[in-house]
Amino acid sequence: MRNLRLALCQINPTVGDIEGNLFKILSFVEDAYKKNAEIVVFPELALTGYTPEDLLFYPSFIKKTERALEEITKNVMDFILIAGLPVKRDDLYNSAVIITDKKIIDYYDKIYLPNYSVFDEMRYFKPGSRTPVYEYDGVFFAVNICEDIFHPSLPSLIQATTGAELIINISASPFYAGKHKRKIKMLSTRAYDLGVYIAYLNMVGGQDEIVMDGRSLIISPSGEIITMAKAFEEDIIVVELDMEEVTRTRMREPKIRWETEIFEDAEITKIPLIRKVGDLKKSTGSMYSLSEEEEIFKALVTGLRDYVNKNGFKKVCLGLSGGIDSSFVALIAVEALGSDRVTGVFMPSRYTSRESREDVYELVKNLGIELIEISIDEIFEEYSIKLADLFKDLPEDVTEENIQSRIRGNILMALSNKFGWLVITTGNKSEMAVGYATLYGDMAGGYAVIKDVYKTQVYNIAKWASKGRIPERVFIKPPSAELKPNQTDQDTLPPYEVLDEVLKRHIEKCMSENEIIEYGFDRETVKKVLAMVKKAEFKRRQSPPGIKITPVSLGKDWRFPITNRFGG
Repeated sequence: MRNLRLALCQINPTVGDIEGNLFKILSFVEDAYKKNAEIVVFPELALTGYTPEDLLFYPSFIKKTERALEEITKNVMDFILIAGLPVKRDDLYNSAVIITDKKIIDYYDKIYLPNYSVFDEMRYFKPGSRTPVYEYDGVFFAVNICEDIFHPSLPSLIQATTGAELIINISASPFYAGKHKRKIKMLSTRAYDLGVYIAYLNMVGGQDEIVMDGRSLIISPSGEIITMAKAFEEDIIVVELDMEEVTRTRMREPKIRWETEIFEDAEITKIPLIRKVGDLKKSTGSMYSLSEEEEIFKALVTGLRDYVNKNGFKKVCLGLSGGIDSSFVALIAVEALGSDRVTGVFMPSRYTSRESREDVYELVKNLGIELIEISIDEIFEEYSIKLADLFKDLPEDVTEENIQSRIRGNILMALSNKFGWLVITTGNKSEMAVGYATLYGDMAGGYAVIKDVYKTQVYNIAKWASKGRIPERVFIKPPSAELKPNQTDQDTLPPYEVLDEVLKRHIEKCMSENEIIEYGFDRETVKKVLAMVKKAEFKRRQSPPGIKITPVSLGKDWRFPITNRFGG
């Protein structure tokens, strides 16, 4: 029987914290070694964090990474270690290093460098061209990196036809809702078509606007999931693989037998046997299945927690209005940081309803967070007096509404400056898309938690996550900015059920006005929404970063010119 014991170390590194990432890697190595792992694997760019962006242009950054690699190499004794890092040779590569017995055996360089969505790897790296395979104790395995496994031929097919029985893919794959299911389908198909084990190791944790969800997994040659790591948490899974299963599968279904004539064989590097390990009584890891609401909520919690902690903030504060958005963001903050690190700020005006006040106080009580109340009426009155001569004979309009919002933004930023708190904003994707937000007002802050969550999603996810903590009335009362008497969002916007469907088609499907109308939407409504989207581009450019949870977020995914006369 040919068995191989494999450890996948699903870690949460911090970009640029090379010393901290090194310490984390060595800690996980120690744990994997105690579990008698023969091959210990870490994610893509594990040593630097993903993605370092323009830090990669600095020679000092690369040299520091090289010194950390030397330290790792000294600690690899009688096992094989595989980890991702940038490697400088003739050019810079996104690489996986293969180490054993205190020596670097080889590097695998990522071949397919993604340059779409949030990815910009062609800016930094040169693509690799080799498809090596390694032999250890009669077991043939190969390594590739993230995007490489998404392509059905190069490099996986070459590696499999050369003899690889196990393909180890190290990744830093950002989350969006629904992506995990598609990924499992692709990986299962790849394993089944090639007749190999696939060990897919994904990074976990938040980095600026993206969140990696982990959920690393191992798939059998028949395409079945053997085990899966936790979602949105660090984890280590150790599995003993029966390599004869590959032989049995390939003999029974020789799908790649005829592919061997298409490609030249990849080189095979033999790694000497270091040690034999005892029996593994039980493989670690479990199967995790999350609903869409749960995985999005976990992504938002992880993104906020890591942004706050990795940037050294002790507390966050946010404006509470008694509406669904601020209530939901407060709930996320408490889940991410604990109630003692969250402060709500209630800033009522003459237009604030009794129901909103009651809902704010009930929410604060349920969440156990501190509340500061500061009325904006006197400040607003002072603005009105100072501007009275200039605005004489002109009717009140959105100007006076925005003044109230900007007063609140100033108060929140004053608290941030004085106490060092991070202001988290509460605007959702529906509002940000059409500009239903006040620049330097409710957009003022350091991090936009639900920037990529449509309003209809806010209701659904908040309902799932609330568990009675968000007052029930918040879910049923008409949403309102409460900046003038009897105001509701639908005074300005179509119903959110309609608005969100129009926005999804325009933002995520790149549909024009006429194409959206073909789906049965009212022409005037679509025309109005798309005009608002276009007009609000200058606002979005000045908004804080926020957590990506959809295929196309309004951050790095969305790159439109502000000055733009294209009508669509």
